[in-house]
Amino acid sequence: MNVYGPAHLHGPQRIAAPHISRSVQPAQRSSSAPIQDELQISAAAEAQLAAESQGPSEIRHDRVAAIRAEIARGTYETPEKLEIALSRLLDQIG
Repeated sequence: MNVYGPAHLHGPQRIAAPHISRSVQPAQRSSSAPIQDELQISAAAEAQLAAESQGPSEIRHDRVAAIRAEIARGTYETPEKLEIALSRLLDQIG
């Protein structure tokens, strides 16, 4: 704002001074292909994944069945098991 004497004020103006001309040009688009995500997996990682997917399962199905049966009967969770789990948790975080 410019002040010319006690009674004359200049009207509102843009933030940039009036004598500065800033030409705004639209962003030019490149003619290249659109940006796409890409994932590269090393040969070692591919080999490990293939070996793990074809290897023997380490799931002990007999143990899983026994634990499921205990859970169904309501005998799996005992105060002793909960105390051990809590102790292990506190050891990890503390």
